[in-house]
Amino acid sequence: MLKKATLEDAQKIHRLINTFARERLMLGRSLNYIYDRIRDFWVYKEKNRVLGCCSLNIVGWQDLAEIKSLAVDKKHQKKGLGKALVKISLKEAKELGIKKVFVLTYESAFFKKFGFKTVSKDKLPHKIWADCLNCPEFPACKEEALIRKI
Repeated sequence: MLKKATLEDAQKIHRLINTFARERLMLGRSLNYIYDRIRDFWVYKEKNRVLGCCSLNIVGWQDLAEIKSLAVDKKHQKKGLGKALVKISLKEAKELGIKKVFVLTYESAFFKKFGFKTVSKDKLPHKIWADCLNCPEFPACKEEALIRKI
């Protein structure tokens, strides 16, 4: 079931994200970060297990948001969970009046299926670099920036 995350999901989200972060496939998140932003997260749950998550983070007042921390349990990939999480995030962005959504990702082909287009990172606001500064890959990051108009 796809739903907004609650506090009871925070530790499960933390474990899921950091499983991929240990493999350097995404940026890790502290438990405190997740609790602070729990309202930004969507989860896909079955039998009280978080099988997937992602967050929609509004960036300033520029009608811009970022899809962050998209993760799907390895045993449940290729079943449409990631697709459902991205779609619900884009729907929420539209409902909020967001004009553009961007992602920073190693999986650009996945996001291009949703109409995201590659953009130079320096076209994005400097506020996004706060996460980048905490990344072990910075400044030699190979993530691609993609953006989509809503």
